[in-house]
Amino acid sequence: MTYRFRWCVTAFLLISPWLISAKARAGIQYYPERKVWVLQAGEETYAFGVNERGELQAIYWGPRIARDADFLSARSRPEVASFDLSTSTTPQEYPGWGAELYNEPALKATYADGNRDVVLHFVQQHIEGDTLEIELKDIASALEVHLYYRVFAPAGILQRWSRIVNRTDQAITLESAQSAAWSLPQGDGYGWHYMTGHWGAEWQLHSEPLQTGTHIIESRRGSTSHQANPWFAIDRPQQTTEESGPVWFGALGWSGSWRITVEQTAMQQLRVTGGFNPFDFGYRLNPGEQLETPPFYAGFTNGGMGEASRLLHRFERQFILPGGEGAPVRPVLYNSWEATEFDVSEAGQLALAEKAGKLGVERFVIDDGWFGQRKDDHAGLGDWYVNPEKFPHGLKPVIDRVHALGMDFGIWVEPEMVNPDSGLYRKHPEWAMNFPGRPRTEARHQLLLNLARPDVREYVFQWLDQLVTSNDIAFLKWDYNRNWSEPGWDAVAITDQKKIAVEYVHNLYDILDRLRAKHPKLEIESCSGGGGRVDLGILRRTEEVWPSDNTDALDRLTLQDGFTHAYSPGIMMAWVTDVPNGMNGRSVPLKFRFLVAMNGSLGLGGNLNKWTPEEMQAATGFVAYYKRIRPTVQRGALYRLIAPQGSEFSANEYVSTDGRQAVLFAFLHSQRFGTPFPTIFLRGLAEDAVYHVQAIDPGQVQEIGSASGAYLMHHGIDLKLRGDYDSASVVLEKQP
Repeated sequence: MTYRFRWCVTAFLLISPWLISAKARAGIQYYPERKVWVLQAGEETYAFGVNERGELQAIYWGPRIARDADFLSARSRPEVASFDLSTSTTPQEYPGWGAELYNEPALKATYADGNRDVVLHFVQQHIEGDTLEIELKDIASALEVHLYYRVFAPAGILQRWSRIVNRTDQAITLESAQSAAWSLPQGDGYGWHYMTGHWGAEWQLHSEPLQTGTHIIESRRGSTSHQANPWFAIDRPQQTTEESGPVWFGALGWSGSWRITVEQTAMQQLRVTGGFNPFDFGYRLNPGEQLETPPFYAGFTNGGMGEASRLLHRFERQFILPGGEGAPVRPVLYNSWEATEFDVSEAGQLALAEKAGKLGVERFVIDDGWFGQRKDDHAGLGDWYVNPEKFPHGLKPVIDRVHALGMDFGIWVEPEMVNPDSGLYRKHPEWAMNFPGRPRTEARHQLLLNLARPDVREYVFQWLDQLVTSNDIAFLKWDYNRNWSEPGWDAVAITDQKKIAVEYVHNLYDILDRLRAKHPKLEIESCSGGGGRVDLGILRRTEEVWPSDNTDALDRLTLQDGFTHAYSPGIMMAWVTDVPNGMNGRSVPLKFRFLVAMNGSLGLGGNLNKWTPEEMQAATGFVAYYKRIRPTVQRGALYRLIAPQGSEFSANEYVSTDGRQAVLFAFLHSQRFGTPFPTIFLRGLAEDAVYHVQAIDPGQVQEIGSASGAYLMHHGIDLKLRGDYDSASVVLEKQP
């Protein structure tokens, strides 16, 4: 079994307990007399069938329709003059580029004889539990496409992917291989939401009407990227709000170059196609070989953008993240980077650990600078041995003391990179990604190792395994600090060199999977100079992510708001760092910084050696408060009450999974003209229940003591926030 097929099968087995219930099996129904499939997941229904030409055609995607008999046989759409034949007007589930197709294809290929025509017709289907497999075949060759549909019925999410198999006797080159094409109800009046950004300014949410034409979000950078994230949401702006109205949403599970195409045709047909980025893509399949595309997850809700997020969050916690619902809460973390940068030493780290332990920190992490000849960012990457000058006794004395202080130990690594000034590069310059005879572009004074090479993959796995085996390491902060350039692979045939885009990521996943299998207690954070590699592929293998190098508390309100549209707050590391902030020189109060960071997984990143006794005392109280509310923030339902974009105000609420606790966070940037903070109308409470109301600072909330859920949601509560950078948090405990 190839790795490409094995990683999806492994994911399938992880959720196999859900496949045995009768309710789950009812998620897929096939009606052979009509050749129609109806998939039911949560509040959505998805239906498609085989039309009279043998094409697999989309029929419906939207609110749940319980009566399957309503879905009649698929019938192709009529042509619109000679310029738009039925091939283009009919919404195919997985269109090949052939016949007269002018829309975005899911598959484009070139045969050995020069033919580039691919027309896919239905062959057979198979249902196994909650997974449907449909086989398509080209009308004139033995090129097969296997489409997979997995129904996560309790979560209300569908997963699709494809497997392309060359059964011919000659090689075929795939020029575009997409995971799925999703068709929405025909018509206009749609809008879409997506996220863009750059280093230090990730997760910028954009919302705009959809006009006729093709709209693309993508990464051509070899990894997910800061510039765009593989998530989308489509709504009807005249109907949809944060808490009500239709939303179709989805996300790709791929950590390499990707593309999502949202296409509104002149015939008012809306389609979303996503998978491998076809830019600089060419995957040669020899006879008998196959390629599996990344998983593409999607869902529908009538509960607005907020419910779309909550559905994704629950799905991620249940089915994507390691450990599922049984995973422990994220510990309060201290990272030494901003305190020491590259000036790392045994004594310096021990001094910081002593202070962190007194604050209630649960995990102590040494960042960059502990290895090789790493005195700055010019050298050392690739030489992963403990620097004997900085740690003359190895890491053990530090780890032992960290444990004695009640914390576990973590360390920073950047396995995929190499400095030209390193022993590894001098020994293996060919391991760096390059085109022979061409310049090797450095970024941050480093090059990329070509992880697609089996020898590089094994080297990286072996040193990581040795590091974790030789030391009691509970956590790796896995960084990745540049994008691709010169993506050559001269160790393989010219016809196979573009496979680097796929094989690199497969080998990354392989290393992570093997490392986790051998060290089941190890936890990993995905970091890429901030949010450069956050997606549902890497999240299958990491417990948390670093969303941005920008730790300014005011900026983080916007960054974190965007992040939570696609990803669960519990995986979002958020540090409290020193002021003035290095990003923009802004100074905000310690309380504001802590409360902002409490909206994710709390971390501390300031130089504790410079904190005053008053700051240490306040921080101890804030850490204790976070531990009280942590399960609700990390695992509860998020309600974005006031968005920070374009507003002086911001407010979020979290409701625990059992409904017994709710937590409110509110922030005031700058008060103008004495305007009071808006009344907060809470969400997600039980109307007839009574809640005890307690603020972290009692003077900031009206003295109501206890109130019903109905009162809190409809009358609301008033907070006393004044001036600049004021903040508040309120805990509501449901009374017996």
